[in-house]
Amino acid sequence: MNFPQMARVRQNFNTQPIQDIAAAVKAELRRIEIDRIIGPGQHVAITAGSRGIANIADVLKAVVAELTALGAKPFIFPAMGSHGGATARGQAGLLAHYGITEENVGAPVRASMEVVKISRTADGIDVYVDKTAAAADHIVVINRIKTHTDFKADLESGLFKMMAIGMGKQQGADYYHKLIVRQGHFPVFLSVGREVLNRCPIAFGLGLIENQRDETAVIQAMPANQIESVERQMLVRSKTMFPRIPFNAIDLLIIDWMGKEISGTGMDQNVIGRSVIPYHKPDKNIDIMRIFVRDLTDSSEGNATAVGNADFTTRRLVDKINPAATYMNALTSSCPEAVRVPIHFETDTEALNAALNTIGDIDPQQARVVHIRSTLCLEQMMISQSMAADAERADNVHIIGSLQPMAFDECGNLISDL
Repeated sequence: MNFPQMARVRQNFNTQPIQDIAAAVKAELRRIEIDRIIGPGQHVAITAGSRGIANIADVLKAVVAELTALGAKPFIFPAMGSHGGATARGQAGLLAHYGITEENVGAPVRASMEVVKISRTADGIDVYVDKTAAAADHIVVINRIKTHTDFKADLESGLFKMMAIGMGKQQGADYYHKLIVRQGHFPVFLSVGREVLNRCPIAFGLGLIENQRDETAVIQAMPANQIESVERQMLVRSKTMFPRIPFNAIDLLIIDWMGKEISGTGMDQNVIGRSVIPYHKPDKNIDIMRIFVRDLTDSSEGNATAVGNADFTTRRLVDKINPAATYMNALTSSCPEAVRVPIHFETDTEALNAALNTIGDIDPQQARVVHIRSTLCLEQMMISQSMAADAERADNVHIIGSLQPMAFDECGNLISDL
């Protein structure tokens, strides 16, 4: 098959990342006067999640430094639901992969899967919290605030989600997701998060926003009684920085990498506009006919949750799947559809042939093809020759390379420098 020629394009991202993470954290914590909240000798549990959040180790290190300067005794605890294979060792290992170790951040990591039921919400939801954290004098909730891959509301992915799914560990995450299937994400997150704020010693929250280049753009601290209102405001701001593919009516989207540090669904459903999970509600205005995902990141440690959103993949990706980690994540989140393995081939060439043979009666050389590194890296991408006119009309897109044939190595796999 003759594949279409491809040209490199660049989106114009006008970003202003924070240059000094430690200084920004310090300024925010002093702005809300944490010395009036936390005292000497008090034990402070700090959340750490499983997402690949930019500068997260530096953020945690700066928070630990400020708490230690007050004479407090901070420690880190994994707040990531069932990730890491739902084992304490696995969750500590995930944090270590992001540089979150006692040696690096200056506080011990206390990983446990034990939870305690602290109460029940007014609407009848049992509330579970990490046992070690619940016994601390204070809890600090830290998370990135962004649009959720599965639903749209006033609160999506952020501190409220962390207080429910993250701090609830595997037991809580499994229970909450069962409720979500029928009730929806937002009502559960809101109800549980409010109860955690009422019943647990939440000292303050620290919200992070990333820009289109996956850089830390905003760090904002908030006292516990302001977490809900400030998170709502930060989500609105975050959505203005969310990167998207600037083209639509795509016949084939090629994605080099999927992974848990890229998105909870491996490929952000807000970018691909697709979910095989019935109760997920991605953007239906995105029109992508076929998706070919080429590989799974090492940082995913075999967790290929939501690989089922792709139509085609490779044997090398399938061989990396860790069934224990993947199935645990899928079952805990009540998303068995997400781990259905797509049609897979030994080489990219075979997968591309199959994909382009299923887009209808269209000359493959005229197919509308977009090639990206991941759904998190959208500043540069490759587009096929039939999309050049779209790029020329777009206000924020520039063609920065001439049309070239797709390049393959001796094994028949795409050569990508995205």
